Amino acid sequence: MSQSSILIYTTKNSSRSRYVFRAIFKFIVGLEPQFTSDKFLFGRHRGIKFSYGKKPIGNELYFYAADILFEGGIKWQDLKFIDYQGLPAFFLSPRSDSAMPFDVFSATFFLISRYEEYYPHLKDEHKRFKASQSVAFQQQFLQEPIVNIWAQNITEILKLKFEDFKPKTSHFKFIPTIDIDNAFSYKEKGFVRVISGLMFDFFNLKSGRFKERFKVLLHRQKDPYDTYDYQIELIEKYGIHIIYFILLGDYGSFDKNVPFQNKALRSLVKFLDDYGDVGIHPSYASNSKPNMFKTEIGRLQHILNREIYYSRQHFLKLTLPDTYRNLINNDITHDYTMGYAEVAGFRASICTPFPFFDLDQDLATNLILHPFALMDGTLCEYMKLTPEQAIKTIFELIAEVKKVGGTFIPLWHNSTLNDEGEYKGWLDVYVKMVEEGVKM
Repeated sequence: MSQSSILIYTTKNSSRSRYVFRAIFKFIVGLEPQFTSDKFLFGRHRGIKFSYGKKPIGNELYFYAADILFEGGIKWQDLKFIDYQGLPAFFLSPRSDSAMPFDVFSATFFLISRYEEYYPHLKDEHKRFKASQSVAFQQQFLQEPIVNIWAQNITEILKLKFEDFKPKTSHFKFIPTIDIDNAFSYKEKGFVRVISGLMFDFFNLKSGRFKERFKVLLHRQKDPYDTYDYQIELIEKYGIHIIYFILLGDYGSFDKNVPFQNKALRSLVKFLDDYGDVGIHPSYASNSKPNMFKTEIGRLQHILNREIYYSRQHFLKLTLPDTYRNLINNDITHDYTMGYAEVAGFRASICTPFPFFDLDQDLATNLILHPFALMDGTLCEYMKLTPEQAIKTIFELIAEVKKVGGTFIPLWHNSTLNDEGEYKGWLDVYVKMVEEGVKM
């Protein structure tokens, strides 16, 4: 077995343990996990190895194992916490000979499988799991990618035990993403919506908005949501890789984009595809209607004449495991929904892409989840930060991700880059975020 792999001895081998070892060692540390329950083979092995169980075999590197990785179903976990190197840790070890005073693999599994989101819980007005109900929020480590930090701790333990172990260098990545909920504010909406908008502004004495709308419709002024040329300038100036998520759902209370048949929208989607990756932004309504989601993917496939593999839910509507099963059934392989609307931070306590584990089926899947750290609306509308406070928060989160060589993914909207209204001054926030993100 080469130095690019690690041998793990355990008397029990479950889908959960295989999943979490792969998530940590393959996706973060850079080692391919191999498993054995053969003590003789384990003893003869001269490479990187450790045992995982209730007690060690001998004097090998040993990590204590709690029960959660070998259980079936979803059970209430009575979590008790200690301080470990300045951060909370749980699934505590009763053994002093364990390499860490808690079961780091069970704790990691609890966080990245989103185990707590399967418990009965109160939902917000959009039927979403609330950040305030999470362990990370309650124990005040939501702004720390604690799984990546623990992976670093494991790496240091391995380096001390195995002198010839040279871990891979993790390089920080910055991937901005933009959701196109509404491609244009005034134009390309169709006759009925245009007239309705003008009448609404007029009768509600919104003279400024009425004049702006009229000028845009007469092509005397640029649509305020048409910020695409400036986005491309930033892409070319800083050499950033960007991902766009396009809403192509039918018109509804929370789905108000330009009609998918519109020529201007279709040209825009093709234009953006030339400068970045384009994925589907499943509509609010499609979250409870799987067939509608399939239709929307088909629309984007038809526009781009290719398969679609990237997705992010509109309004971040995520119900586990149903939402992700729907993505898998429609051949989506990468999802960018893992984050909160109400507060910035790391929903799954990780800043590295990782595979989705279906707890109901006890099954690791090939759907890769890309956690995002913050959203423009979170900072401005939910947290009520000023642009200056937002920049400080963003820089602090970027710094945390850089420490562990993770991937920093922000979520922005074309509509908030117009630097107007409640988002006056926020264009500078976005630019400073990009400058900090590309800084190595």
